[in-house]
Amino acid sequence: MYSLTSGNKYYLYQGFIRMNLGIDGLYKLVRSQMQQLSPISGDAFIFLGRRRQGVKILKWDGDGFLLYYKRLEGGTFELPVFNPNTGNYEISYTALTFILNGVSLKSVRLRKRFRL
Repeated sequence: MYSLTSGNKYYLYQGFIRMNLGIDGLYKLVRSQMQQLSPISGDAFIFLGRRRQGVKILKWDGDGFLLYYKRLEGGTFELPVFNPNTGNYEISYTALTFILNGVSLKSVRLRKRFRL
């Protein structure tokens, strides 16, 4: 399926990439920099450009890779706070949706909900 859902895990690459990298270049970054994660696990890997005007998401779809790309014509994407002590930064689907839609993560207060 060609969609990103709340059932996926999302990992944010802790650094900036050149936005001319394609599937092969992003695959190599995941293999070399996020070594405990597998690019073919079905998880989604999020990459931001240095100017934070572009975001790329790499996801394995069972028999090939999908590459999602969004470039802003104005403004920038907000970066979540990085924790340098952790190897990989997992973010929730909700946080990804906020980032892609321009919602400030600092001003969002989520109300308590039941979770399994």
